[in-house]
Amino acid sequence: MVKISEFAVERWMDDHENDAKYNIAETCCASISLDDLAAFSKKPGNVLDFSQKQTYGAIRGTNALRTNIANLYSDSTSEALTAENVLVTNGAIQANFLSLYTNVGPGDHVICHYPTYQQLYSVPESLGAEVSLWKSKQDENWRVDLAELKGLIRPNTKVIVLNNPQNPTGAVLSKELLQDIVDIARQHDITIHSDEVYRPLFHSLDADQHPPSILSFGYDKVVVTGSMSKTFSLAGIRVGWIASRSREIVEQCASARHYTMISLSQVDDQIATAALSAPTVNNLLQRNIDLAKRNLVEVDAFVREFEWAVKWTRPRAGTTAFMQFVDRAGRPVNDVEFCKRVQAKTGVMMVPGSECFGDGSDFKGFVRMGYVPEHQVLVDGLQALRKFMREEYEELVG
Repeated sequence: MVKISEFAVERWMDDHENDAKYNIAETCCASISLDDLAAFSKKPGNVLDFSQKQTYGAIRGTNALRTNIANLYSDSTSEALTAENVLVTNGAIQANFLSLYTNVGPGDHVICHYPTYQQLYSVPESLGAEVSLWKSKQDENWRVDLAELKGLIRPNTKVIVLNNPQNPTGAVLSKELLQDIVDIARQHDITIHSDEVYRPLFHSLDADQHPPSILSFGYDKVVVTGSMSKTFSLAGIRVGWIASRSREIVEQCASARHYTMISLSQVDDQIATAALSAPTVNNLLQRNIDLAKRNLVEVDAFVREFEWAVKWTRPRAGTTAFMQFVDRAGRPVNDVEFCKRVQAKTGVMMVPGSECFGDGSDFKGFVRMGYVPEHQVLVDGLQALRKFMREEYEELVG
């Protein structure tokens, strides 16, 4: 039997989100309805074709959907992707699993950008690989060191795993840094797996600082995963994808996919196709960028008010902030107890960093906050958290 570690962040969400009054642990941009989606399209009519017979449909996803996904990676510097470069999956979580299952096996070595979503290192470990963590430097705005990456490479290094923009920190790997990573991988014939589910939600970078997808650097041994959940506000339709310039990688992932799903729901396919069509995709993305900017102002004001107790690097992209709570002496609090107490007293849900993003010692006192729910949810949640900070925080931390 395959042994795999408890998926800590998903277990925490499962255990706590149904009882939350103010869920500011959620990592998706505020969800939208099909009525909202129709409004973003600026066109009359239904998103769904109610006359369509509900067969299995297109096994890999319709050509229209895969073409719209391919268009997300179009830029002026690289050859355009086609529908054949895309495989549709049941969310990015399946996309990540299929790619890692396809590209990693016993005896392999994997390097994983860290901190990150636990799946990206626990799945390779469960497949028999040894994983080295390429750790971002929390005291240097979550910077990564290329010299450290080079030092981690072994003769059996098979995959470098990236998460850009990064969950939970909101940090971004720049275009220049991505080019260096590609050059290193090419030199050693290493596959790059990049989870880009928060791309292109670059709300706190100037336009000329937006990095392209790592698919844009002309290296075939690159796999990118994405989804409709985070940036596009449609977690409920469970649509994700694998994209690669390597048709061989796509075919290998498609072969493994046969064991996990036959096809995407035709209903989900229609909704995703509509959401990623112009002008809908542009209007939806702009809505979410505007919401992220507006909400970050509120979070920034909270951090400033309690600057003695809260330390952070302001996120530059995505939907999550990773902040450390400390006592008057600057010592990290027990983040697990803090999150439990806050939710019990106020209904505000957050995620403890030491339990959900490490082995218990890496991120003491850290809490992940999802700051792109509906604006009023964030405002009310922060107000409830402020009351806790004023009245009970110092008693909790001693």
